[in-house]
Amino acid sequence: MQKPPFPSYHEAFRFWLKLGLISFGGPAGQIAIMHQELVEKRRWISEGRFLHALNYCMLLPGPEAQQLATYIGWLLHGVRGGLTAGILFVLPAFFLLCLLSWIYVTYSHLPVVAGIFYGIKPAVTAIVLQATYRIGGRTLKNPALWGIAACSFLALFVLDAPFPLIVLCAGLAGLAGSRFMPEYFSGVGHGASAAKDYGPAVIDDTITEAAQGRRWFMRLAIVLSIGLILWAVPIAALTLWGGWQHPFTQMGWFFTKAALMTFGGAYAVLPYVFQAAVEHYHWLSAPQMIDGLALGETTPGPLILVVAFVGFVGGHGAAAFGPDWASLSGFAAAAIVTWFTFLPSFIFIFGGAPLVEATHGNMKFTAPLTGVTSAVVGVIFNLALFFAYHVLWPQGFGGSFDFFSAIIIVLAGVALLVFNRSVLTVIGASALIGLCFSIFVTY
Repeated sequence: MQKPPFPSYHEAFRFWLKLGLISFGGPAGQIAIMHQELVEKRRWISEGRFLHALNYCMLLPGPEAQQLATYIGWLLHGVRGGLTAGILFVLPAFFLLCLLSWIYVTYSHLPVVAGIFYGIKPAVTAIVLQATYRIGGRTLKNPALWGIAACSFLALFVLDAPFPLIVLCAGLAGLAGSRFMPEYFSGVGHGASAAKDYGPAVIDDTITEAAQGRRWFMRLAIVLSIGLILWAVPIAALTLWGGWQHPFTQMGWFFTKAALMTFGGAYAVLPYVFQAAVEHYHWLSAPQMIDGLALGETTPGPLILVVAFVGFVGGHGAAAFGPDWASLSGFAAAAIVTWFTFLPSFIFIFGGAPLVEATHGNMKFTAPLTGVTSAVVGVIFNLALFFAYHVLWPQGFGGSFDFFSAIIIVLAGVALLVFNRSVLTVIGASALIGLCFSIFVTY
């Protein structure tokens, strides 16, 4: 079997655009699509190099599937290829989510739309519970990790501790565990233990990375300098335009911090976003946040792009350009949020590869991440309970219990966990049930 020809930039561009349009199913589905297309079918990259890149991206904060696309695009066509792959992974979903957000804020008061979201909210609660089960089953392999997860849940549920503090404590616990209980903190695998051979690849296992590793500090310094400029200039411009307390400026600052804490995937940072956007900044309400997560689940691209919905709703409410231009304000806020959320991912890929790759197998680096990933399970479970509370008791515990929503939660949970139905199928069926129920009650 011969090695396939090196793909042209335009050929790669078409593939990355296609991926951005069809990348449903969350990170697992997106990574599976890339493996099937790039490793098995096109053979642009070998199985070993694909897994090497995947393991690297798993160590970073941020959306691992988008970072993996950026990494492979960089391997194929340098910085231009990496930018193309990473941007096209996000851009189609961003515009689609902005359109859905506009429809949501404009027409959510209509009975038909309200009925659809009435059915979706319980399904989202079941989806988050499924995420807790799935991540917990993969992560909590021993009593020490179960203990970290339980402590993180109690810290949020009982003490209302800030999310960054929980991450810091979990990381320190992992670091201590690497010294006193190394067998419990050896890390959690993310891929196959051995690479398969699908034939010669364009980027194969014989390509040395030594050249990439030379003078990595200089490369890292250059990339960090450019990244700092790309971060500081917009923040400064927003501060000069609206002041530090303006919602746009605060969104830029907050989502920069959020982007650096997304170890463990989008579900890990959603509680942090929820805590700040709903309870601290009041950019949107808890039911709106649940609706936004549902929209994020039904669009391609990384799930963390749900932050664009948060930005749109918050910007629409702020109406920074006047009441008549509230939708434009929402779109601007969504663009600001997306920029500051994904900028660190590009910096990590273009500047950090040689440095981070050297840490594979280093317990002092991987054990804190194992601790953080364990804490994430407790954090996500707390988020699921919070969603369930707002869905089942819409007026608080003093109000009536919503039995119909409880039934949808149970049905959605059975469909996800027992029959392994896709998230899109469950959300679509729940929306239809909610619509039919609302019509029945109305008429």
